[in-house]
Amino acid sequence: MTITIRPKDRDAVIQSLRAGVVPRAGQHLIQVGRTNEIETLIGDIDRVADGGSAFRIVTGEYGAGKTFFLNLVRTVALEKKLVVASADLNPDRRLHASGGQARSLYAEMMRNISTRTKPDGGALAGIVEKFISTAKLEAKANGLSTETVIREKLNHLTELVNGYDFADVIAAYCRGVEEGLEQLKADAIRWLRGEFTTKTDAKQALGVRSIVDDAAVYDQLKLLARFVRLAGFSGLLVNLDELVNLYKLSNTQARNANYEQILRILNDSLQGSADGLGFVLGGTPEFLLDTRRGLYSYPALQSRLAQNTFAVGGLVDFSGPVVRLSSLTPEDFYVLLQNIRHVYAAGDQAKYLIPDQGIFSFMEHCSSRIGDSYFRTPRTTITSFINLLAVLEQNTGAAWQDLLGGIEVR
Repeated sequence: MTITIRPKDRDAVIQSLRAGVVPRAGQHLIQVGRTNEIETLIGDIDRVADGGSAFRIVTGEYGAGKTFFLNLVRTVALEKKLVVASADLNPDRRLHASGGQARSLYAEMMRNISTRTKPDGGALAGIVEKFISTAKLEAKANGLSTETVIREKLNHLTELVNGYDFADVIAAYCRGVEEGLEQLKADAIRWLRGEFTTKTDAKQALGVRSIVDDAAVYDQLKLLARFVRLAGFSGLLVNLDELVNLYKLSNTQARNANYEQILRILNDSLQGSADGLGFVLGGTPEFLLDTRRGLYSYPALQSRLAQNTFAVGGLVDFSGPVVRLSSLTPEDFYVLLQNIRHVYAAGDQAKYLIPDQGIFSFMEHCSSRIGDSYFRTPRTTITSFINLLAVLEQNTGAAWQDLLGGIEVR
């Protein structure tokens, strides 16, 4: 049975791939290979959902599919009722800083925070509302005030850094809901998003003495992970890409401070002291392996992230904190191009613009021009294939054999 693909989904996937970026939706339509890696991350998601913690660094060359893989993990996490906070690092967004760059990263994560019912970000207010509506039902059933129930539920957050103020902000949002004070609700969400820049402003708006500043970002994520579980979600997954930007920091002290933060997160995860919180970090091999500027330049991290010396000669070990994305095999790549052809035709086999033989010839064409690396870093090859399909679609007299340089058909 042919399942048609909606034009909206088809266009979203094709336009993203043609531009060399990862589609936000529809990854399942083209996903191939990497079964072991995906199963490993699903295991992590299950552990976080069970109240545990997880930490993974996903490495692969530019264009090898890291971002695609991270997005796939994000989709799986949302399906399993986790809350996902995603962001890309850049020179103005880091894990550790003193000039507002860490708070900027946190604010970006909060803008992109997603749930299954709100997968495109902006879900923070909905999470708080869900927590409050649950508390209201409980309060009504027990004849208590909603704020009393909220305080009781949030009581065990007070053992964490900023826990008291976090509870005060949630209570303020609840008061805003009950009394129709929209400004109070907006201020509470601003605090939770890390958008207050001074403690004075936060005290005037909400009566709290702290804000989410550079030093408090990781502690705030630990608070948030506990809170989303209280709101009825399974846990929090933090999905960060482009960690190569830390490797590019020219200041050794700033770079090491960021690596120290990664070490702290890794230690907490390994020791199980971050309840319901998982981290998936994406970076290039040099970000990990460079002993002068990469994570391996920090001895405590190198010892924890070193590859299993027995996993050689094709043997693998996915139990360590680093997931090295294996190259797609030519067979995987062939299936990937078939999937893209299928999506391009909106699921209608009668509208295929190129036969299986044409895909095989395209791969030979790439191999002769680029060498075997064409399927190891698939981004540019995928873009070329979509460009080929676009020309065939818009020029009805064009033959794929001519476009591929008259490669001999076998």
